[in-house]
Amino acid sequence: MALSATIYKAELSISDMDRHYYATHALTLARHPSETEERLMTRLLAFALYADERLEFGKGLSDTDEPALWRKAYTDEIELWIDVGLPDETRLRKACNQSRQVVVLAYGGHATDVWWSKIANTLARHDNLSVLAIDDADMQKLVAWCARTMRLQCLIQDGELQLIAGDATLAIRPDIRMGDYAVA
Repeated sequence: MALSATIYKAELSISDMDRHYYATHALTLARHPSETEERLMTRLLAFALYADERLEFGKGLSDTDEPALWRKAYTDEIELWIDVGLPDETRLRKACNQSRQVVVLAYGGHATDVWWSKIANTLARHDNLSVLAIDDADMQKLVAWCARTMRLQCLIQDGELQLIAGDATLAIRPDIRMGDYAVA
């Protein structure tokens, strides 16, 4: 018998001073049986960073042709492609050719540094690509908040995220490895 996805619900209130975006989203995230809590929480973090009324979660691990999140124009053109983790060069090249803008939220501690050292030079020609890395210590603190039902507040200012869950607070500043944090 095949394992089914586990459903997570998150109420995410976003106050993004950098983009002047203020909204509360009731999100449903399906966690594939092979998906880690790190990846799930990175998808949630990506949503907070790039929230928009048209930003959607992709099929993710169950469909390799889709990103973790994306925003499409009303004409079905891909405006924003967001991948999480450590995608290979072929996938990123394809994403850059299909999308107006591509963002990678990398995580994984030392593995992120190794991945970046191998792939950085070959990606330099893509001016529509941004790569941000999440510190492993911050990721582990965020994963500790992972629950089937979550209520989070996110304040974004000057490229730093302040996440609040109940009485707990976590500050995350993504390390910009390439491109820009901002999205057009």
